[in-house]
Amino acid sequence: MRLYLLCLLMSVFPVAAHAAIVQQEMRPGIPANAEYLIGQRSKPAVLLLHGFLQTREFPTVATLARGLQDAGYTVLLPTLSLNIPNRMQSLACEAVHKHSMEDDVAEIGRWVGWLKSHGQRSIVLVGHSFGSLQLLAYLSTHPDPAIKAYIGASLVEAQIGTTSRQALIAQLEAQIQNQQRTLVTQRLSFCRKYTSTPDGLLSYVRWDQPRLLTALKQVPTSVQLIMGDADGMLGQGWLKALQHIQVPLVIVHGGSHFMDGEHEFDLLDHTLKFLEAQQQGSSQ
Repeated sequence: MRLYLLCLLMSVFPVAAHAAIVQQEMRPGIPANAEYLIGQRSKPAVLLLHGFLQTREFPTVATLARGLQDAGYTVLLPTLSLNIPNRMQSLACEAVHKHSMEDDVAEIGRWVGWLKSHGQRSIVLVGHSFGSLQLLAYLSTHPDPAIKAYIGASLVEAQIGTTSRQALIAQLEAQIQNQQRTLVTQRLSFCRKYTSTPDGLLSYVRWDQPRLLTALKQVPTSVQLIMGDADGMLGQGWLKALQHIQVPLVIVHGGSHFMDGEHEFDLLDHTLKFLEAQQQGSSQ
């Protein structure tokens, strides 16, 4: 009877029975957490990363994660700490930002290591928006045979508005060289006023379109980009630039930056097709 009740509960609450919140200390006094959705061992694990200043609860990645688990994939859905202990909420643009791309990349590495320590030897990195950029930054400096593929949805560069990037980089480098710790306020991504330390801001500003294109061409794994042609957050000519370097690219007609509404199914469908093709290729 007890076994019957357990089976009944598992059938009624299948997701809850196969999900857990896990935690790691990223730096002294900075724990971070992730949701771990357990799937089939025969399929690769997916590390799915949210966009700029968001959390794993952001609808685009949360919906995609559930769809991937329903299809049998194990999914690790971390929230980057942004140097806030056990961060659970999105971080406001107006906050004082004391995190950097190097911090983000280090945390991605810690979560990849966590998956490997739990028996995952085939991992696919999937990002949305700025999360796609952060995963690409990780791949460009941390090649790992366990990482089998990369999917970037709504991939964007570190956008800084109409400011001269070259002049801004020179300004930030001078402040760092002179050991000036005065906070800098600058447009970054969707934030009109983003306040950060000079070195933290510089770590993101360096990731312009040319650097992204170079990193994409050098990715040591299979690549798939999924972009919407109604994405109002993309820089001018970005889709054409991606097509020019002949990176594998799927364009979702009518898809916004967040792939919301009916296009959330397109995002899931293209992601699953790519994952299935990767599995078939590895089994041959």
